[in-house]
Amino acid sequence: MVRLQLDPFLNELTSMFQHTTEKGSVWVTLKHSTDKSLVQRNKMASAGKELEYKCLVRATDGKKNISTLVGAKDHQRFQASYATILKARMTSLKKREKKDKRKAPDAADKKQQVSKKRSTTTAKP
Repeated sequence: MVRLQLDPFLNELTSMFQHTTEKGSVWVTLKHSTDKSLVQRNKMASAGKELEYKCLVRATDGKKNISTLVGAKDHQRFQASYATILKARMTSLKKREKKDKRKAPDAADKKQQVSKKRSTTTAKP
């Protein structure tokens, strides 16, 4: 897996989305990470130093894997750029069908009327 800086990562992610426009998918995962080994983390904890936690972002299209680390100070800029890329590339999604709210109560009223008719016809001696 290739670890890139933020801007090259976003460029590669855009190209992945372009290649999979007609067919295919891109998987993006985000993970909490320190980018330190367990031994290094234990040494830092015993020395009283604080660990800087980062966000590990991975992307793959099944053939190519890329990743980057996003620190706290770059987080806002990365999220804005990432959101722009996602909005631009999610054009092939189907629109959700809206349910008519007026039809739903009518169906419930009809069921009640049918049940009343059945109960009155069976109640006669």
